[in-house]
Amino acid sequence: MFFEDLKYKDKIIPQTILGYGPFMAELYFGHRSRLYLDDLYKNPQNIAEVIIESYNQGVRAINLVNDSNLIEAYDIARGEGCEMKVIATIGKSDVDYLNPNYEVAKEVDWEEDIELFSSYDCPVMLVDEFVTDAYDWKLTSKILTEIKNAGSLSGLVTSFPSRTTDLIPENLDMDLFDFYMIPFNSLSYMMDINAFNEAQREDFKQKLLKLNKKVIATRVLAAGVLQPKEAFSFFKKIDYIDLIVIGVAKVSEAIEDFSLLKEY
Repeated sequence: MFFEDLKYKDKIIPQTILGYGPFMAELYFGHRSRLYLDDLYKNPQNIAEVIIESYNQGVRAINLVNDSNLIEAYDIARGEGCEMKVIATIGKSDVDYLNPNYEVAKEVDWEEDIELFSSYDCPVMLVDEFVTDAYDWKLTSKILTEIKNAGSLSGLVTSFPSRTTDLIPENLDMDLFDFYMIPFNSLSYMMDINAFNEAQREDFKQKLLKLNKKVIATRVLAAGVLQPKEAFSFFKKIDYIDLIVIGVAKVSEAIEDFSLLKEY
C-alpha cells in the first residue's frame, strides 16, 4: 500500500512521503518535542541517518521546508545516494503551532522558498497551513501562481480540513492547485472534527471528492497516539487518499513502520 508512483500531469510522485515533523521537533509531539530537538533537529547527521534508512526501505519522496538544519540533513543523505523527490512546503514560519499568529505567518519570505526548492527535484510545492488557514485568498492565490510559474505542481496544506474544504471553492480559483494536504487518521486527531464515526467519515469523504484534488494525508499516526498497525489498517479501508506522509524519529522506526506499510 502506497509504494507505487502517482503519475499526474507531467510529474511522477511517490505515494509514500517521509515527513519532517519529528526532524523539526514540532510542538504537537508534546514532551517528545524536546527529545526530538536535541536528538534530531540539532544533529543533522542523525536526521540524515533516518532519511537514509527510509530510502533503504523504499521511500522515494520527502516533505521539506526551508530550514537550514533540515536542508543540511537532506543534502548529507543525498551525498550518500539518497535522491528523493522533494515535496516542498512553501512559507513555513516559526509561528507557534499551538497558538499561531496568522498575520505573522503571512509575512514569511515564501519567494525565497520557491527559489530554493526549484533547485531540487521538486514535483510539488504546497502552501503552508498557517498561510492557507489565514484565509487571505489573494496572498494564497499569488503563491500558488508563482509555484506554477516555477514549474512545479501546486497545492495547499491545512490544519482545518473540514472548515477549509468548505471555504475553498467559493474563495479560490480551483485551477490554481492540484494537491491538498490534510491531517487524517482514524481518531480525527488534529482534525477539526470532534468525532469520526461512519456517518461523519462519509460526509467528509464527499467534501473531499467534491473538491476533486489529489489528497495527501499527514499525521496518519496521530502524532504517535496510534500504533502503525492500527493506523495502516484504517487506511486499507480508505479509497480517496492518494498519498501519505509518515514521520519517523529513529532508524529503527523507519525499518519497522515502512516494512509494515508494505504489508498492507
